[in-house]
Amino acid sequence: MQAIWNNQVIAESIDTVVVEGNHYFPIDSVKPDFLKPSEMKTSCPWKGQASYYSLEVDGELNKDAAWYYPDPKPAASEIKGRVAFWKGVKVVE
Repeated sequence: MQAIWNNQVIAESIDTVVVEGNHYFPIDSVKPDFLKPSEMKTSCPWKGQASYYSLEVDGELNKDAAWYYPDPKPAASEIKGRVAFWKGVKVVE
């Protein structure tokens, strides 16, 4: 699987976990140069608190386009150490 935004591969892995239709990529499969810190946080009743990254590719910023659960609840333990994408990031095989 690949996560692509702005004509760049942001992440690539054969080991994604699908939860609620979203592919969660291992953090080490994500190219760190594209990740920028974000202050955004959201909460899910069964997964816990999500933190976000913005993506920056070729000078363009996609704010809060990636999220992860630093300390997921037990029901979502399989996504610990993984990142998912949205906001126009295409996930393809």
